[in-house]
Amino acid sequence: MPQSATKPFIDVLTGQRQIIPPVWMMRQAGRYLPEYREVRAKAGGFLDLCFNPELAAEVTLQPIRRFGFDAAIIFSDILVIPYALGRSVRFEVGEGPRLEPLDDPAKVATLAKHADFGKLAPVFEALKVVRGALDPKIALIGFCGAPWTVATYMVAGQGTPDQAPARMMAYRHPEAFAAIIDVLVENSIAYLLAQLAAGANALQIFDTWAGVLPPAEFARWSVEPTWRIVEGVRAKVPGAKIIGFPRGAGAQLPCYVEATGVDAVSIDWTAEPAFIRERVQNKVAVQGNLDPLALISGGAALDRAVDNVLANFAQGRLIFNLGHGIQPETPIAHVEQMLKRVRG
Repeated sequence: MPQSATKPFIDVLTGQRQIIPPVWMMRQAGRYLPEYREVRAKAGGFLDLCFNPELAAEVTLQPIRRFGFDAAIIFSDILVIPYALGRSVRFEVGEGPRLEPLDDPAKVATLAKHADFGKLAPVFEALKVVRGALDPKIALIGFCGAPWTVATYMVAGQGTPDQAPARMMAYRHPEAFAAIIDVLVENSIAYLLAQLAAGANALQIFDTWAGVLPPAEFARWSVEPTWRIVEGVRAKVPGAKIIGFPRGAGAQLPCYVEATGVDAVSIDWTAEPAFIRERVQNKVAVQGNLDPLALISGGAALDRAVDNVLANFAQGRLIFNLGHGIQPETPIAHVEQMLKRVRG
């Protein structure tokens, strides 16, 4: 897979530290931008926006136009795979996603093995549109949810504070739960490969709920399925650049990096800097760490937080990002302040 040596974001993933680290933000296309809110109102429902190639491309490009980030991430959602598997998926305003729960082995037996990727054709079309519109120096990121995190929503039918329904099912019915994971692994591989073919330069695997798992379950349900996805993608595209984000993994990050083979790992804002430098950043690039609430705060507190990330990680391979997604109430001026501070 040919990569342009002029993309700073890709250069970091291929082993080259950048004096000024490349910058992007998780959820950078979103509700903190007035231009996004206008398009969102025009689109109708959230999935209607995800599956409208023209509008999805537009909101993907909005933060690039406004801020000049070093990477764009395609506007979509981690739950499009369950949707393509024929599950009912809807988004309630103010409530988040709602799915038909797969909360016992009999229901798991009804899960389709193969997704209808025709349903996701609009995502691939949006990728092509964005790639054609982006400056060659700016990378385009495709993504999927990690099987564990996607399964937590599929089992419970919605997000829960600690994802207890999925954790209980994994303990009580491990074979049925493993069947869900297996389906998600195979279809995530196909989905990510299609995103690369449509123009993505790199991929991110979001394991938002990895941090709720004890070590043995983390290895079984987070690390091992992610490794299978990385291996499956690279079997077809050997040079594929992949970032993992096992949010909340903490002390388990080194084993995650070593076992999965990712090129970079996203770290949340609770990560202990010396530990990350000595045990993680010496192996792969790191991304993230800025507390989204520091970005909301702005002022001297934001300057200190940005400076701390740079002081802790900029001597190695760093992609500057938040420790999780940007919050809707974040002032645009604070994003501009952050960028000015990073780029000096």
